[in-house]
Amino acid sequence: MKHRKLCALLIGLAAWCRAAGDPLPEDALPKADTIMDRYVEVTGGKEAYAKRKSETQTGVLEFAAMGIKAKIVRYAAEPDKYMTSMDLPGMGKVDSGVTNGIAWDNSTVLGPRIKDGEEKALAVREAIFNGIVNWRKLYPKTETTGVESVNGEDCYKVLATPAEGRAQTMFFSKETGLLVKVTMTAVTQMGEVPVEMYYTSYKTADGVRYPSSFSQKAAGQEFTVTIESVTVNEDIPAEKFALPAEIQALRDKAKK
Repeated sequence: MKHRKLCALLIGLAAWCRAAGDPLPEDALPKADTIMDRYVEVTGGKEAYAKRKSETQTGVLEFAAMGIKAKIVRYAAEPDKYMTSMDLPGMGKVDSGVTNGIAWDNSTVLGPRIKDGEEKALAVREAIFNGIVNWRKLYPKTETTGVESVNGEDCYKVLATPAEGRAQTMFFSKETGLLVKVTMTAVTQMGEVPVEMYYTSYKTADGVRYPSSFSQKAAGQEFTVTIESVTVNEDIPAEKFALPAEIQALRDKAKK
């Protein structure tokens, strides 16, 4: 989620828009910086984000076409700790995480593996807690590329390029400033995969707005995640972020 700012003649007006959460001018194509900064403001602002040190989300993941539902739990903590766990019926447990810069997956079907290259870069980037506040560090190059309708809602398109990895296109509502869609090409163990992600039903937890529902389309498959609860700043046991024994074994083997 990352982008740039306004035209010179609109700087004063843009600052007011960001603070108030009002729509940006219809006839202006603002710089990506303005759009990204506005997103931070309309989702709570820097002060609200700064109060958050950890977060636990619980929800339901659903592959509607396959009739599969699974509980999903996501743990995150500053500065860059992350772990997601779910148990898919007929497929077994699937865990993934980032700890101390190590990005990994561990599943019943595919077994343990450590990510590298662009796949690792994406996982590490997304693991940064409250990363949206420091989007300039995550995406050193951003530009507004136009306006496009997403499900009937006009959105500014922002192309955000990270220091390592592929650029993403983010779609921000002209009216609300909220992120509604992201498109990208993900590099996975199965190869390059075009991905579309849609974000809806924003709610608020401890002063920060978040999408309580999002869907993803990739490789001909679509799934939806519905967030049921969000807990902020409660202690998360250190073992939640520890490397699984299988992942540690892979690291030890690689060192030898």
